[in-house]
Amino acid sequence: MATKDYVKRGRSPKPAPIKAKASHKGKKTPSTGFPTKWAALAVILVCGLIVGLFFLSGTDVPETAPVTPAAIIIKPQPVKTDTNALPPKPEEKWRYIQELENKKVIVPVLTPKQVVAKDKPSKPYLLQCGAYHSQAQADERKATIAFQGLNSQIKVSTNDRGTGYRVVLGPYKDKRLAMNDQNKLQKNGISPCAIWFWQ
Repeated sequence: MATKDYVKRGRSPKPAPIKAKASHKGKKTPSTGFPTKWAALAVILVCGLIVGLFFLSGTDVPETAPVTPAAIIIKPQPVKTDTNALPPKPEEKWRYIQELENKKVIVPVLTPKQVVAKDKPSKPYLLQCGAYHSQAQADERKATIAFQGLNSQIKVSTNDRGTGYRVVLGPYKDKRLAMNDQNKLQKNGISPCAIWFWQ
């Protein structure tokens, strides 16, 4: 008995591919030509623009309204004045101005001696560089001033508080001389020194 091949038997041959039938019913094919509808619309718009510009350029400018004499405004002309001329002097209403203009002032005449006596004080000046309660402190300050090349003296005064010792320079006839010595001592560290009238 012949053997059967069950493996090959169970296989069926492959069916041939079925070609799809193209149905063109109800579908429009896209047109590959130039769109005439849009071209016509563009031509109409361009023509309308040209016609509008033609009418606008051909219109006349409206004429202005006629000018009536009432509408004319006359500007006043400036009055020419002489800039170099001064205005008239205003009238004075106050009496004291006339009195001051006519008043005479008498100035006393001073002789040269009176002028010198008026400028210079009657008392000479002194330069005080310290006031101490002890003689030793006053002597120490006097020695310090002597090292600067200036002569000083110690004035002793007694009051209710006790005895005081003042170191003074002078007398000076002119205050400027006292100020010169004051500046010299201050530069060398000797201060304070005050200028007073000599007593």
